[in-house]
Amino acid sequence: MIEKRLVTNALVALLGTATALPVGKGSIPRTTTGFKAPPYYVVQVVDVAAAGAPYADQNEDMEIVYQVTSVSGPTPGQSASYGTLEQAEGLADKARQALIGRDPATSQWLHNLDIPSTSCTCRELETEPGATNDPADGIISYVQRFRLGLTTA
Repeated sequence: MIEKRLVTNALVALLGTATALPVGKGSIPRTTTGFKAPPYYVVQVVDVAAAGAPYADQNEDMEIVYQVTSVSGPTPGQSASYGTLEQAEGLADKARQALIGRDPATSQWLHNLDIPSTSCTCRELETEPGATNDPADGIISYVQRFRLGLTTA
């Protein structure tokens, strides 16, 4: 059986390692004393579909759609700074490269998605609604959704 939490943990680890930025699972990334300041990513599960064998069988397939929200914001310690579209788009570019980037010479993924007993057969950008901003607090977010195809076979 494919354990969704293991897939989520692997995706969050890949994104954090590949971009060197904090990643929150379903919420703002935390520190021991509170929340991380932007820039950061928030990963949420949007949709899950199981196909093929039933859950009791060890050879199932699953598709999971994750929303990755790139959050731009003020530079810590600089009171006059604010999030910019340039920063938000740069974060989105890094996320896209981390999750679906391929080596042109080998066509292999640039970053491994390590999930125990599970193979990722497909990674694709499903939709990219783009940037939304909140001028009141100087934060701009950028939304992308990625579809993963998984199998235990």
